[in-house]
Amino acid sequence: MIHVTLKDGSVKEFEAGVSVIDVAKSLGAGLAKAACAGRINNQVVDLRTPINEDCNLEICTFDDEDGKKAFWHTAAHVMAQAIQHLYPEAKFGIGPALENGWYYDIGGVKPFTPDQFAAIEAEMKKIVKENIPVEKRIITVEEGRTIFAGQDYKLELLEEYAEKGWELSIYTQGDFTDLCAGPHLMSTGTIKAIKLTQATSAYWRGDSSRDTMCRMYGIAFPKASELEAYLKQQEEALRRDHNKIGRELEYFTTVDVIGQGLPVILPNGAKVIQQLQRWIEDTEADWGYQLTKTPYMAKRELYKISGHWDHYLDGMFILGDPHDETKECFALRPMTCPFQYQVYLNRARSYRDLPMRLNETSTLFRNEDSGEMHGLIRVRQFTISEGHLILRPDQLEDEFRGCLELAKYCLETVGLAEDVSYRFSQWDPNRTDKYEGTAEQWEEAQNAMKKILDHLGLDYKVGVDEAAFYGPKLDIQIKNVFGKEDTLITIQIDMLLAQKFGMTYVGEDGKDHYPYIIHRTSIGCYERTLALLLEKYAGALPTWLMPTQAMIVPISEKYHDYAQQLLGKLKAAGIRAEADWRSEKMGYKIREAQLKKIPYMLVVGEKEAADGTVSVRTRKEGDNGVMSADECIALILDDIKNKKDK
Repeated sequence: MIHVTLKDGSVKEFEAGVSVIDVAKSLGAGLAKAACAGRINNQVVDLRTPINEDCNLEICTFDDEDGKKAFWHTAAHVMAQAIQHLYPEAKFGIGPALENGWYYDIGGVKPFTPDQFAAIEAEMKKIVKENIPVEKRIITVEEGRTIFAGQDYKLELLEEYAEKGWELSIYTQGDFTDLCAGPHLMSTGTIKAIKLTQATSAYWRGDSSRDTMCRMYGIAFPKASELEAYLKQQEEALRRDHNKIGRELEYFTTVDVIGQGLPVILPNGAKVIQQLQRWIEDTEADWGYQLTKTPYMAKRELYKISGHWDHYLDGMFILGDPHDETKECFALRPMTCPFQYQVYLNRARSYRDLPMRLNETSTLFRNEDSGEMHGLIRVRQFTISEGHLILRPDQLEDEFRGCLELAKYCLETVGLAEDVSYRFSQWDPNRTDKYEGTAEQWEEAQNAMKKILDHLGLDYKVGVDEAAFYGPKLDIQIKNVFGKEDTLITIQIDMLLAQKFGMTYVGEDGKDHYPYIIHRTSIGCYERTLALLLEKYAGALPTWLMPTQAMIVPISEKYHDYAQQLLGKLKAAGIRAEADWRSEKMGYKIREAQLKKIPYMLVVGEKEAADGTVSVRTRKEGDNGVMSADECIALILDDIKNKKDK
């Protein structure tokens, strides 16, 4: 007999070999029906997994993130089965679950168009209605070659997995079989509501020299009402999409002859980024940081010392032949750390010099895959609030806490604090080729970070094989309006690179020691932050960030002189103001200002000109009444100073 500890802390006794789904059935028919996957000792497992020893077990339903992924993974197989029925010539690549739904890469067919979606959805619904059992089996590579004969992509994966010594498992539902690690639902009938969302092109395995495939995306839910709510949310997401808002409000544009992932920031967007950058630099100075400015490129020798040449070469823009050692070769910087270390190395350091907090507004260059580009969120050139803290081991926790507190302060100030989550990104000891250092060094760094995070009481998830190549990190994650998650801010512990660069300090004992390093950002990438703010506020940014904070609207040309005087006073007070001099009706000009999301509209006519007053309208509250020009200026300045969301 074995003892299974459930999520609520209760302990149940079962015979060894009991499956996860059988445990769920013992707890209730409703739970078994809703079960999508399990977690044994925090490891996600298939419902069919036998339990042979004492463990902690959680049953994952669709309400759980891992349950959703198992649900959507099964839905991806249902879609592939439907496509196989309708297009027998189709050849299947991979079909993973995503944060919202799934995709499946399909070759051997012409790219699908939206007018084909309905037929595929109808066939999927037939498969769901049949409630076909989903069965798992472990196979040999020889069996796999027979099962997937003619499926070239599956055969390639089969041989690769076999060479790596991985377990080869297949899932079968009726006449469809897929090479897959799972987990999956017990049958197709659980999937009640289905929607195919888009079809795009993708290279097989992301390699532009290989086949172009059709990538089909979809979403599914256990209830039709959940799909309806999701589709409504997507409509709102489209309305708030920074790609739409940012172009309409003239924050940025893209130009084909400049290139993908290289947006042109227009004056409105540049003004917002300028305000963020000035505020961050001033804030970091208050927190004890020293500003640096380092080159945008360096010779390959610098990146060889840091390890970027060995671990990040494909992600860098190279100037010259990287393989010709007889000639100089440069690379645009993908990060600033090896440059800022030279500030530390400029002279000898003592333990009294530490911590040294260095910051920089860094423009970086990363050769992102073309399929990953998205507006301002993922680009190839971006600017970041980058910093490195060089410190003694006994200062690590306090300095890490300071980095986290600074990041939280910045997020709270711009209004994004409630939208983030935290991930403790660790190395994968089975993939040592990706990482610098020994297992002992990694355990030391990760144990130190875990102790700090737990001591701070931070609620975080663990991400294995997501660390930087030189150390573990805390990733502060955020989702865009479509639910796609990206990293906004990182805080990394590095116990390796100081030694590689010969960075030492003289300790109290008079001996040389290697410092620890924290790599961090405080607001992250300015372009990504701008995109997220446009989506968060649907373009109506807080007044302190708006490119135009006040618009003066004279009722007619007779009051242009007074409007000009008022404009001068506003600008003299440091308010970014404009006046609408056009010969249009006042209502039209006010609506235009509202569409531009301008926080304050100041209407002036005969009475205002005579009395030295303004009629104030705000984008949120509408008519705020008449007040003196000085009162109006004080109101706007208070809004800006306190960074209010008006």
